[in-house]
Amino acid sequence: MRNVFIIFCLLFVVEYVNCQNPIHWDGKYLLKLSDFKSSATQIGDVSIYSLYTSSGIDFLFQMTNAEFMFTKNFNSKVGCSFQPSSSALVAPDTATALDLLNFARYQFDLSELYARKFRKKLYEEKGAFSNANFFRPVYDSVMKDFTERNTKASKETDLGRNGVKLKELHSEVLNEMQGYADFCKSCKPQKR
Repeated sequence: MRNVFIIFCLLFVVEYVNCQNPIHWDGKYLLKLSDFKSSATQIGDVSIYSLYTSSGIDFLFQMTNAEFMFTKNFNSKVGCSFQPSSSALVAPDTATALDLLNFARYQFDLSELYARKFRKKLYEEKGAFSNANFFRPVYDSVMKDFTERNTKASKETDLGRNGVKLKELHSEVLNEMQGYADFCKSCKPQKR
C-alpha cells in the first residue's frame, strides 16, 4: 500500500510540474489549443469570446559588482515565455477558438520581438559604471510600446477574428524581428 501511495505522489508531482512548465520562445514551436491549460478555458456552450495569454518578457540577473561592471551582453538574462497553466481561451465554437489561437501566436511572437528590443537597448545603454537599476526606464519604455502595439492589434483584428489583418500584422512582426537577429536569447551581438 505504501508503494502505491508513493507512486501516486510521484505521478501527481510529475503532472504538476508539467503543468507549470513554461513554453520558451524558440521560433519553431507553434502554440496549440491544448496549451491553454487554465480551468477557465472553454470552447462551446458560451456566447462570448475572450483570450488571456500569459506570455511575456522576463528579466533576471544575479552577479557580483565586478561581473556586472564587465557585462555588456544581457541577452541570456531576458526571456520570452508562455505559461500554459495561466493562459485561458473562451470561444463559442472551434472556428472562433482557432482565430483566438492565431492571435495568441501573434502575441507570443510580438513578445519575442519586444524582448529583442529590450536586449538591444540594454546592450546599447549599459556602461561600465552603470547602476544596477539602469534597466528600469528601458524596461518601462519597451513595455509601454509593447502594450500599445498589442492593444492596437487586438482592436484592429478583433482578437484575431479579422484573419487578413492579423496575417498582415504578424508578417510585420516577423520581418521586424529579422532586424534584431543579434539579440536572440542565445546570440552574441557584434561589437561596434
